Amino acid sequence: MSGPSLELRAARHAALADPARLRLVDALALGDRAPHELGERLGLASNLLAHHLKVLETSGLIERRRSEGDGRRSYVRLVTDAMPAEASDLELRAPRVLFVCTANSARSQLAEHVWRAHTAIDAASAGTLPTDGVAPGAVAVAATHGLDLSQAHPKMLDDIAHPDDLRITVCDRARESVASTDLHWSIPDPVRVGTRDAFAAAFDEISRRIDALLPHVRAA
Repeated sequence: MSGPSLELRAARHAALADPARLRLVDALALGDRAPHELGERLGLASNLLAHHLKVLETSGLIERRRSEGDGRRSYVRLVTDAMPAEASDLELRAPRVLFVCTANSARSQLAEHVWRAHTAIDAASAGTLPTDGVAPGAVAVAATHGLDLSQAHPKMLDDIAHPDDLRITVCDRARESVASTDLHWSIPDPVRVGTRDAFAAAFDEISRRIDALLPHVRAA
């Protein structure tokens, strides 16, 4: 049976022994955030924030992803394989979940259909710059999981957004172009890579994140 070494496990426990780092982990439980967002949310000075993030990153509890939009930015995410999210007291209420990306051709479409397959709470998806059709790779990977995207079509965000939606951006470019979002998931764009593995990886990550979020969402 393989797993983290004793040294790594000890480092993770030590990293979580600090209240500020526990607050950082809690802030990342359901979504990714840019470092400056974490600093503002927790009231941490930039040098202290950098120290705490380095400790968490070294212990394998978080990782950073360079934005696929503005390359000067990065997003911090919790490594749930290292430590599952524990946002047990967090409850989000909304009549509908709206997944947003740029083209509405892959990630947001997959997220909408995975969500619908798991709960009766309504869901929709849209793009800030929707393309003409859903990516064939997204249709194919969805089909392997019993989901039918053959009739799905990209939609413009401004045409379908409701003010009381629980809005989740699944694309860095969309996150950086919309005025606000409730949660952000920095998921690499499978269309850019174009391989079956890239679409499968996107589907798996979306599914894991939805599994983590579902217990905390209630219909408004």
